[in-house]
Amino acid sequence: MAIKRRQLLILGGLAFCGGIGGAAFSGILSRKPEAIAPTNATATTASNPKPAQSATSIKRSPNPAPKGLFAPPRGDMRIVLISDLNSAYGSTDYIDQVKQAIAYAPDWEPDLVLCGGDMVAGQDNSLKPSEIEAMWQGFDKHIAAPIRKAKLPFGFTIGNHDASGSSFGGKSTFENDRNAVLKYWNDPKHDANLKFVDRAGFPFYYTFEQNDIFFLIWDASTSEIPSEQLKWAEKCLSSEAAQKAKLRMAIGHLPLYAVSKGRETAGNYLDDADRLRALLEKYNVNTYISGHHHAYYPAHKGKLELLHAGVLGDGPRRLLSGDLAPNRTVTVIDIKLETAETIYTTYDMDTLKVIDQSILPRYIDAPNGRITRRDIKL
Repeated sequence: MAIKRRQLLILGGLAFCGGIGGAAFSGILSRKPEAIAPTNATATTASNPKPAQSATSIKRSPNPAPKGLFAPPRGDMRIVLISDLNSAYGSTDYIDQVKQAIAYAPDWEPDLVLCGGDMVAGQDNSLKPSEIEAMWQGFDKHIAAPIRKAKLPFGFTIGNHDASGSSFGGKSTFENDRNAVLKYWNDPKHDANLKFVDRAGFPFYYTFEQNDIFFLIWDASTSEIPSEQLKWAEKCLSSEAAQKAKLRMAIGHLPLYAVSKGRETAGNYLDDADRLRALLEKYNVNTYISGHHHAYYPAHKGKLELLHAGVLGDGPRRLLSGDLAPNRTVTVIDIKLETAETIYTTYDMDTLKVIDQSILPRYIDAPNGRITRRDIKL
């Protein structure tokens, strides 16, 4: 956001995985030439996909979208992805682009809405508990309640401005933020409508299933994911529930590799990125979705897709490579389960036009490694 950021390196709050409970431009860009994507969208296909089951009897619009916007053909599973919604510290309101995206969400007829974090504007210890609570009330009014009203499942990861996991001397640095998150998300009135597999660490880290896709959310609100939580993640990813799913996705606020100017310093991307990527690849995770960098960039490294979700609220940033103007984005992800193909249609919420993936840099040299635009084969 357009607010002062702090670099915080230590993550707190842990548990093991024991609880069970529950873009309008034309052009087809794909990492695999045999994968045919709809015009005006970008697609890739995962290796070794699992076969899809027979089609359901549920009748849906073949290409739902808000009136006047490009309408991509829907896949077997559709996700609306938003991220980094907040404004200035303590803000209880949201800019018009955020409100418009939330109003549009039901018109895309998604199976799931995902958020890459920074739903509110905390991480400021001068804020009183009552002010933090007011932020979450504002979030509920403008974001969560409309999503609940539309009966859409809402998956999310906690961002540093929601409830940073930073700690010092064994004590949480932003304890009031962490407490407020627990209070809000554990209130039955704020049900996220998710099919949990493991919610022992909810809302900081948890797993759920939607349309035969397994989602793992970890607490990447700081740059370090401690060993105990990584053990939890590995146990969850190796579980029968994860491995029998047709696709696996992981979501965390901080990315594995830096993509934006001003966020290329240590503390703004995850430590030991290659090691974390190897963990996700080991269990055939298709995509890691992240926020925080306020710049949209679909990439891949090794066998892992990397979707940097961009920003919807204040403070869009420029990519580390190229000279494209920053923008605010919403991405519609359509997934074909038979081929494990993921198709992105990403809207610039300032112009309502679809972003042409081919104008993005072919690669970005992050401080911790090069990542390549996802349609570029190596």
